[in-house]
Amino acid sequence: MNQNLIKVAAAQIDGAYGDIGANLSRHLGLIAQARASAVGLLVFPELSLCGHSAGKDALRLAMARDDPVIDALAEASTDLHTVFGFIEEAPAGQFYNSQATVANGKLIHVHRKVQLATYGKLRDGLYYAAGTVCGSFPLDARWQMATPICADLWNPALVHALACDGATLLAAPVSSAREAVGAGFDNPSAWDINLRFYALTYGVAIVMANRVGNEGMMSFWGGSRILDPFGKTVALGSASEEGLIIGEIDYESVRQARFLLPTVRDARALRQRAATHALAQD
Repeated sequence: MNQNLIKVAAAQIDGAYGDIGANLSRHLGLIAQARASAVGLLVFPELSLCGHSAGKDALRLAMARDDPVIDALAEASTDLHTVFGFIEEAPAGQFYNSQATVANGKLIHVHRKVQLATYGKLRDGLYYAAGTVCGSFPLDARWQMATPICADLWNPALVHALACDGATLLAAPVSSAREAVGAGFDNPSAWDINLRFYALTYGVAIVMANRVGNEGMMSFWGGSRILDPFGKTVALGSASEEGLIIGEIDYESVRQARFLLPTVRDARALRQRAATHALAQD
């Protein structure tokens, strides 16, 4: 068995707005399917438990990290890392657009969206506090994973920092509608360029999960995908159908990609020299 290989999947779903019970059932069903297919990492879209526009109902839909719904998803994720979106209620009445990673009955990591999208028809900044940390964590002995949420991936500095700090795999949960930004901005083609750029520039594998269906006046275009560290598409979802998009990624391809195009090596060296220079000036 090739220990460098990992089978990954994007869960492309049509979420039920505000119905956490229905969304939980859908999550559990897809987790069971993923386990049956020997998937090691399953990624759901942004805010997958509550709906794209759920921020305005945060008082009803938010949950703490020890919520029974999160516990249920963790318990179901045996021999599998599951990444899903929820509204997190933190101490002092703070609400975040968050992405949790669970495995084997435990909450492994929570990322709070840093780059709140408040433009076009997007309203993150009206309802959520901004996260302050964009970090990574070990998926296993080889892969170091991060879970930047949607607009986080439109801030190149965040992705650059993640790559320099060791990330080799990006779980990219998004909730992207065709109308989100406005006329003249083609979201499907823009995301294709964005993700392929990061994959091949930094030598990272990417599992992007988008939703399908409609919510209010927003139509979601699916297109969930898996990219290898050379920016090549391993698997691609449809524009309208729910389901699992499954593929394999190989850590050996990270080694090869970063040896041939040493962006991360050189960027880390530049950061170190800049830090050393700053200390010398103090």
